[in-house]
Amino acid sequence: MSASSNEHLLLVAASPFEAARKVEILAENHPSRRLHGHSFLAKARVEVAANGNSMDGTEIESLYQHLRDCVAELDYQYLNDHLPVPTDENLARWISHKISDSLINSIGIQSTRDQGVDLDSQQKAHVWRRFRFEAAHKLPNVPSGHQCGRMHGHGFEVILHCEQNISDQELGIDYDRLDELWQPLYRRLNNACLNEIEGLENPTSEVLSHWLWERVKPLCESLSWVSVYETATAGCHFNGSGYRIWKEQRFESALKLENAPAGDARRNLHGHSYLVRLHLTAPLDRVMGWTVDYGDVKRLFKPAYDQLDHYLISDLPGMEQEGSASIARWIKGQLSGVLPELDRIDIYEKPGCGVVLGWGEESPILPI
Repeated sequence: MSASSNEHLLLVAASPFEAARKVEILAENHPSRRLHGHSFLAKARVEVAANGNSMDGTEIESLYQHLRDCVAELDYQYLNDHLPVPTDENLARWISHKISDSLINSIGIQSTRDQGVDLDSQQKAHVWRRFRFEAAHKLPNVPSGHQCGRMHGHGFEVILHCEQNISDQELGIDYDRLDELWQPLYRRLNNACLNEIEGLENPTSEVLSHWLWERVKPLCESLSWVSVYETATAGCHFNGSGYRIWKEQRFESALKLENAPAGDARRNLHGHSYLVRLHLTAPLDRVMGWTVDYGDVKRLFKPAYDQLDHYLISDLPGMEQEGSASIARWIKGQLSGVLPELDRIDIYEKPGCGVVLGWGEESPILPI
């Protein structure tokens, strides 16, 4: 496995399960005290040991199978029969104990599309809640002819992230508290023209994430990140000091894993509908209001993308035989000279299952 010394590689997997529960430690009138159910999603992130051992490309599927087998015990079950206080945090603990891998980076539970918690090995809980609003905007400082200079609109999504060391606590910050913090902001932003709101005269994703941070952080000390999706494929994180943007695309590719174990079907030609998410860190351009133009990221990625989409990628020059990890490193090699702000690449070969290759500061892994 060829890797630079400052790289860190995570394998990620996700597996769903259906279950019912009652969470009776909540306030007397809380609806989750009643018997109810969810389509849960369990998530695992495992660090790849930096010991120079090669991968064969089958590791992601192995992690997925391990996680699936673990949560099978909970599928179509009453969770209170398995753990006395089945909060999302305690479910993550239960799965972590079952998997019992020293290289586990974090275990996550997504109880709905819009909420979840990730618990790391130090008992630090990353609780998140997703919201949406509909609004118009334009970017007044872009060059003439740039599409974002015209008045247009988006269904924006916002994720509020909180981090707490919960140790032996059953519950971190309540999702309802995040709802309470969001509602006044929603009333200002929804069905509005963002340019007409004080502080959002140049409403890029970066400016909006900063604006939201300034209004939530004084009321919520545990706030760790604000994420803004301007579109379904692009957005920005802000943590009070720095900005990180992402841009994602999908590509359809065939491959062979020639180092897979003998008899493994993946040694044959097969393929995936891949999702690639490029993450970049850069200072804010005070005039443009952005770090890097999403359009520039897409344009600079296009030569590499065109070699991946609808091709057999195993034969690409420089492509190794480690599956998604090799694709991430190949893309890094293609872009390092043209996108110096790039510091993380996510590759998903199926929903929730893939790799995260980073060589910068840690940032949130977006929910499915």
